[in-house]
Amino acid sequence: MKAGKLPPEKLQSLVLGRFSHRRADVLVPARLGEDSAIIDFGDVVCVISTDPITGAASGAGRLAVHVSCNHVAANGAEPVGVQVVLLLPVNTCEKDIARLMDEIEAGCRELGIEVLGGHTEITSKVNDPVIITTAIGRAARSEYVTSSNCRVGDDVVVTKGIGLEGTAILATDWGYLIEQKAQEKNLRPPATDWLEKARSFADEVSAVRDGMLAARYGVSAMHDVTEGGLYGGLYELGQASGVAFRIETSLLPVRAETAFICAALGLDPLGLISSGSMLICCPDGKGLVQRLNNADIPAFVIGKAVAGKESYLLDTHGNSTILPLLAEDELWRFLATIAK
Repeated sequence: MKAGKLPPEKLQSLVLGRFSHRRADVLVPARLGEDSAIIDFGDVVCVISTDPITGAASGAGRLAVHVSCNHVAANGAEPVGVQVVLLLPVNTCEKDIARLMDEIEAGCRELGIEVLGGHTEITSKVNDPVIITTAIGRAARSEYVTSSNCRVGDDVVVTKGIGLEGTAILATDWGYLIEQKAQEKNLRPPATDWLEKARSFADEVSAVRDGMLAARYGVSAMHDVTEGGLYGGLYELGQASGVAFRIETSLLPVRAETAFICAALGLDPLGLISSGSMLICCPDGKGLVQRLNNADIPAFVIGKAVAGKESYLLDTHGNSTILPLLAEDELWRFLATIAK
């Protein structure tokens, strides 16, 4: 099978469709489009989500913390802590383990959370480090948000920019190759410091404030943008809510550095992994954007929820393009090409 998430139909048939036993206190169970489970604890709910990091080299420990905490923030929950599983290859040095744990602690310090435990193992079953974090958060029972309540007519808002995480990873780990490919294609960099700026996008991978502020404003649904980029996020949000989306290309916040790197490497920025961006559906997109902007969080209305089964992009000439369902993130596709 291809690298990346299981395609939705395989995920449903091979994984989710095989779960039948339910508990009454599990308010949001494992299902398509939802990255977190939500458990009833009385006046509050516990929100829990797990995610692995496999595509980054530098800063992978910190990224692992933020990615899983973004998931619980997409439910309007405040992260409390993370459990960490490290599966490390046999050639791992002690300093490598120490570095990873320092990165994980740095991420926790930034969010004011704690490492709650986990498991660390050296194993011949992996060739590269696999970092798995499980984030635990809490929210008032009356205030949590899911991915399944978007309504036709809602505005679609995205925070910060598209492809931030993938841009930072590519710039950090493959800067020399980007420069080489750009020269071959006669592409002009957006600025002299484009590489440094692209690497700095790693500082923006947390979407915890985005999610918590949006939840307090009052929104219909949220989903953080991770593997599969904007395409994947919209698909999962649409599947969970039973809606489609009309997205206007002229409104998409693709930064110049992201566009340049993707053009050099032949990638689609809309399919690039994008932790740090939150997709939000609400009736008053302009009001939400203003609230987020007031908190120094860039946000943009990019379209609307519509009836139907197929989401589409609408360009400035009125031409529409059906959004692809990418089984493979553009970052994984790039790494697979490099491996060959």
